[in-house]
Amino acid sequence: MTETELYDVVIPPGVPQKVIRQIVEQFPGELVESRQRLHFANMDGLERDLLAFRSDLATAQAVEQFIYDQLKDFIGEE
Repeated sequence: MTETELYDVVIPPGVPQKVIRQIVEQFPGELVESRQRLHFANMDGLERDLLAFRSDLATAQAVEQFIYDQLKDFIGEE
Protein backbone atom coordinates (compact mmCIF):
# COMPACT_ATOMS: atom_id res chain seq x y z
CA MET A 1 0.00 0.00 0.00
CA THR A 2 1.36 3.41 -0.99
CA GLU A 3 1.18 6.27 1.45
CA THR A 4 -0.30 9.51 0.15
CA GLU A 5 2.21 12.36 0.16
CA LEU A 6 1.03 15.20 2.40
CA TYR A 7 1.48 18.92 1.84
CA ASP A 8 1.31 21.86 4.24
CA VAL A 9 -0.46 25.08 3.35
CA VAL A 10 0.92 27.69 5.76
CA ILE A 11 -1.85 29.97 6.96
CA PRO A 12 -0.56 33.53 6.86
CA PRO A 13 -0.60 35.48 10.14
CA GLY A 14 -3.72 37.63 10.35
CA VAL A 15 -6.12 35.22 8.65
CA PRO A 16 -9.40 35.53 10.56
CA GLN A 17 -10.24 32.65 12.91
CA LYS A 18 -13.56 32.29 11.09
CA VAL A 19 -11.70 31.35 7.89
CA ILE A 20 -9.49 28.84 9.73
CA ARG A 21 -12.59 27.22 11.25
CA GLN A 22 -14.20 26.98 7.80
CA ILE A 23 -11.09 25.26 6.42
CA VAL A 24 -11.08 22.66 9.21
CA GLU A 25 -14.81 22.01 8.77
CA GLN A 26 -14.91 21.90 4.95
CA PHE A 27 -11.70 20.12 3.93
CA PRO A 28 -10.25 16.72 4.81
CA GLY A 29 -6.91 17.08 6.58
CA GLU A 30 -5.55 18.44 9.82
CA LEU A 31 -4.43 21.71 11.36
CA VAL A 32 -0.77 21.53 12.44
CA GLU A 33 2.00 23.82 13.65
CA SER A 34 4.74 24.66 11.17
CA ARG A 35 7.97 26.39 12.16
CA GLN A 36 8.79 28.98 9.48
CA ARG A 37 11.57 31.48 8.96
CA LEU A 38 10.07 34.92 8.28
CA HIS A 39 11.41 37.16 5.52
CA PHE A 40 9.74 40.55 5.80
CA ALA A 41 10.02 43.88 7.60
CA ASN A 42 11.89 43.82 10.90
CA MET A 43 11.34 40.06 11.36
CA ASP A 44 13.73 38.96 8.61
CA GLY A 45 15.30 35.66 9.58
CA LEU A 46 13.30 35.11 12.77
CA GLU A 47 11.58 31.76 13.19
CA ARG A 48 7.97 31.54 14.30
CA ASP A 49 5.46 28.76 14.82
CA LEU A 50 2.61 29.28 12.36
CA LEU A 51 -0.53 27.28 11.63
CA ALA A 52 -0.65 25.10 8.55
CA PHE A 53 -3.25 22.80 7.04
CA ARG A 54 -1.85 19.36 6.12
CA SER A 55 -3.54 17.32 3.39
CA ASP A 56 -3.07 15.68 -0.01
CA LEU A 57 -2.00 17.86 -2.96
CA ALA A 58 -5.46 18.43 -4.50
CA THR A 59 -6.94 19.42 -1.15
CA ALA A 60 -3.95 21.63 -0.32
CA GLN A 61 -4.42 23.48 -3.61
CA ALA A 62 -8.14 23.89 -2.90
CA VAL A 63 -7.38 25.22 0.61
CA GLU A 64 -4.86 27.67 -0.80
CA GLN A 65 -7.45 28.99 -3.27
CA PHE A 66 -10.10 29.11 -0.52
CA ILE A 67 -7.83 31.23 1.71
CA TYR A 68 -7.07 33.57 -1.20
CA ASP A 69 -10.76 33.97 -2.07
CA GLN A 70 -11.80 34.51 1.56
CA LEU A 71 -9.11 37.14 2.11
CA LYS A 72 -10.14 38.96 -1.08
CA ASP A 73 -13.72 39.05 0.22
CA PHE A 74 -12.54 40.08 3.69
CA ILE A 75 -10.59 43.11 2.44
CA GLY A 76 -13.22 43.98 -0.15
CA GLU A 77 -11.32 43.47 -3.41
CA GLU A 78 -12.92 42.02 -6.50
